[in-house]
Amino acid sequence: MSSLQTLHSQHSRNWRDNKFVYPVVSRRSKGVSIGVNLNPDKVCNFDCIYCQVDRRSESETRFVETEQLLAEIDDMLDRVTSGALFEDVAFAQTPDARRRLNDIAFAGDGEPTTYRNFDEIIAGVAALKRRRQLADVKLVLITNSSMFHRPAVQRGLALLDENQGEIWAKLEAGTEAYFQQVDRTKIPFRQIMENLIAAAKLRPLVIQSLFMRIAGAPPPAHEINAYCDRLRDILDAGGRLTMVQVYTVARPPAESFVTPLTDAELSAIATQIQTLGIPAEIFGA
Repeated sequence: MSSLQTLHSQHSRNWRDNKFVYPVVSRRSKGVSIGVNLNPDKVCNFDCIYCQVDRRSESETRFVETEQLLAEIDDMLDRVTSGALFEDVAFAQTPDARRRLNDIAFAGDGEPTTYRNFDEIIAGVAALKRRRQLADVKLVLITNSSMFHRPAVQRGLALLDENQGEIWAKLEAGTEAYFQQVDRTKIPFRQIMENLIAAAKLRPLVIQSLFMRIAGAPPPAHEINAYCDRLRDILDAGGRLTMVQVYTVARPPAESFVTPLTDAELSAIATQIQTLGIPAEIFGA
């Protein structure tokens, strides 16, 4: 494994004594991403078969403490912009091209939009970014789109729009059956699609799609066709899609029967997406 692959495989939410903030050299952002964990209790409304969060151990932190979270982001911004982060042994091998600060990403150990004060957190981080004159640093929300209909989330999304925000919205199924097989949730696929369409009509979305082998079998062709039909549904409704990130498992998944696709398989899916006029980029294991 190359040093860059090793860095990309390190997505631990634990950074020294921090409770909520952690640094990542991100393969998808092609730089340093400051992760913000709004689900330290590890509770999520999806139970994805490919989930790469270790839910076998319980977190000592149950609640988000806003002041400490903002202080941890402030400290991490200092470390990245000064270069002090790369003196740490875990980040010392970061290539020069990846040492740029790309974004502050709301992700973590669950679905960030389930946090009840989501809009207040977004407002606080946006104010911190403005105070530090980091206009080029993005605010990225990595989300399963399940809570977009909530007023507090809609306010938070509007704040993202005003502060160099991007929404990376998960979609990796075309049918209810495959959606439930992969994501294992009580939330119906119809609600996810309605939320995606409504959000994409207000701002362009990045779609993130993880495909994998399940018990040795890649996604069936009819499911990829249905998935592309769902992307087309978003476009036909007037939604905008900036690109699709096509990727596969890169760290140990929740279920042992989940294994990665090859780059050739990911490329074939990306090519099918591109026929819709949507840019697609692959990220292999």
